[in-house]
Amino acid sequence: MNHYDIAEAKWFALHSNLIDGEEKRNAYWQSYVDHNGTIHLSWVWRESWDVSTNHDIAYAQSKDGGKTWQKSDGSLYDLPITKGSAEYAAIIPQNSSLINQTAMTTDSQDNPYIANYWNEGDTTQFHVVYLKNGQWQTENTAFRTTVFQLGGGGTKKIPISRPEIFIGESTGKRLYLLFRDAERGSKIVLASRDFNKEESWKLTDLTAVSVGDWEPNFDKELFKKTGKLHLFVQQVNQVDGEGLQNSAPTPIKILEYNTLPEFTTHEN
Repeated sequence: MNHYDIAEAKWFALHSNLIDGEEKRNAYWQSYVDHNGTIHLSWVWRESWDVSTNHDIAYAQSKDGGKTWQKSDGSLYDLPITKGSAEYAAIIPQNSSLINQTAMTTDSQDNPYIANYWNEGDTTQFHVVYLKNGQWQTENTAFRTTVFQLGGGGTKKIPISRPEIFIGESTGKRLYLLFRDAERGSKIVLASRDFNKEESWKLTDLTAVSVGDWEPNFDKELFKKTGKLHLFVQQVNQVDGEGLQNSAPTPIKILEYNTLPEFTTHEN
């Protein structure tokens, strides 16, 4: 991890090995910086080249720009962080179709929320792992109906995308997941639930046509500052296992929502 000093106009190394796989595994991480500047970091361990060996979701945070790192209870990590010393937000076994490197956000109290998916029962479901009153919780969104198995190496052609996650708190605490799903014609989908209420997730399609194997990408800083949702959209193809495909170029679009869609009915 490196830090850029504006006054000196130089880069400085903070850590050469923040998360150590001990030459046995790798950490696939994602991060988020909250309103107070705290860096939230979570990661999935992978034990080999095979994506099926993904397991668990670990967590760390830094309140001083990445110099020191601590667990959610404030206790300091001895660096580097290893499999044995990491705090675990969720314990998920290997061969669960757990995907790596998804998304994080925080609420107005700077509690972290982590989006991911893995198999539970006979379906592959999106899950939200979050910190509430100092305890880690996991919510199964439970709106998908099909299952698939992740395995093998290289880039994968997967029927759903990694999810993105963000929170709107203008009224209540509404959590949003942004993704693409073959169950809904591979359109861009926005799912939402008010965490202050006992209600099921509500889904709506943001596009009328398929976006192929698109992965969600939106302007996070714009949303954090203004509440506007601007998505980068392109119809793309992904061939499994680093394969090649001849396809014509497709246009790039920006889908802009200056106010978030209303969720008055369950549009599943």
